[in-house]
Amino acid sequence: MSSILSIFVLKYRKFLTMGKKSVKLYTDNVLDEFYKHILNGNIEDLHIPHSDVFYVREAVQAHYGKPFTLEHVEWAMRMEGWTDG
Repeated sequence: MSSILSIFVLKYRKFLTMGKKSVKLYTDNVLDEFYKHILNGNIEDLHIPHSDVFYVREAVQAHYGKPFTLEHVEWAMRMEGWTDG
């Protein structure tokens, strides 16, 4: 993990792990896409972002006060060296 991402995660760890915080998987139409792939029989082509992406997006949106797509946040995290494996 890069130093910028490490600092960000450490700074927002308390915010990201608050007890009443919930992440909705249907944000950015993830649930709609899931059902479409099931109906079309191509579930192997479905990409559901790692839970880290949802948490980082919430923290980034809270920090900057504007919305970001899951795709954009995942791309930025990968550019910083994050991997989901």
